[in-house]
Amino acid sequence: MANEDDIIARYFRPLAVESESAAPLDLRDDAAFLKEVLGKEHVVTTDMIIAGTHFLEDDAPRDIALKALGVNVSDLIAKGAVPEGYLLALAFPGTPDDAWLAGFAEGLREGLARWGGTLLGGDLSRTEGPLVIAVTAIGRVRTGGMVRRSGARAGDRLFVSGTIGDAALGLSLRLGGRAADEWDLSGEAAGQLIERDLQPAPPLGLVPLLGAFAHAAIDISDGLVLDCSRLCRASGCAAHILAELVPLSEPARGLLASGAVTLAALLTSGDDYQVLAAIPPARAEAFAKAAESAGVRVTDIGEVVAAEGEDAEGSSAEGAGEGKGVGEGAGQGAGEIFIAGPDGSPLRLERGGHDHFG
Repeated sequence: MANEDDIIARYFRPLAVESESAAPLDLRDDAAFLKEVLGKEHVVTTDMIIAGTHFLEDDAPRDIALKALGVNVSDLIAKGAVPEGYLLALAFPGTPDDAWLAGFAEGLREGLARWGGTLLGGDLSRTEGPLVIAVTAIGRVRTGGMVRRSGARAGDRLFVSGTIGDAALGLSLRLGGRAADEWDLSGEAAGQLIERDLQPAPPLGLVPLLGAFAHAAIDISDGLVLDCSRLCRASGCAAHILAELVPLSEPARGLLASGAVTLAALLTSGDDYQVLAAIPPARAEAFAKAAESAGVRVTDIGEVVAAEGEDAEGSSAEGAGEGKGVGEGAGQGAGEIFIAGPDGSPLRLERGGHDHFG
């Protein structure tokens, strides 16, 4: 049976490749180091995924690895940061077998090739609970160039990348039950939704554009409405969104048209791992054209509006869509999101998005 050192040497050391700005030291030391790069700063983020909460226990190890990296890359992208390196910590409920480790390492290799960066190190341990995977991702930006949540201004256009709601639909299909039995989807359509749940596809092509165009940005991980609320709260503003403009995939549109899912559910579901950006109106058209040239789909779904008063601590996405009027002096507080339904009336939401403790 392989020990910890054997596992690191066989499966993870081949992924620790020295780059121009990162030195993992062949994973033979207690730490790695990042080299100084003139005019650059580092951005650091961390996310963990847990079996039974963020993925299914019998998911393919390749898919688990891609999700572990992808959810962290999504955060870096929203900061306008280029992925540079990752620290990986795994707590196993027992000793993993060679087949699982090989599949997991292959997923890591694929993710590193897709998004960039190198494995810098990490830790292995055992736990009495489920499999836990924690990744710390490090990216680089030009000095002073990190895009924050807190820079949105009244009048900014709100752009979202990709499509919204697919991952949650894919998870419903994977869990079986009514969705798998009653949704009238082709095999191709079902596969498209399931892939979105298994493998996040954060839009790496937006990295240079966010730094050049965006006043603020956030990755959409806990639902479009909730994450939009977080961006607006940090910026001391509110937002108006036109629900009919929110980009949906063809499978999602079909399910919506059939009544199998609601628009409110799609706008508040998690695991999209796309980007919401606040773009100054004078540069909105240029941003859209630049994104198209970069091969990234972006859609203008609404605008940032001024919040009532300077302090609206009680405001949250949970109040979104509850009767506030668009452009009628409705008195939205910081972080409040008004969503106009297809007929122009407020779209009622049962929740703002996913909250582990909500």
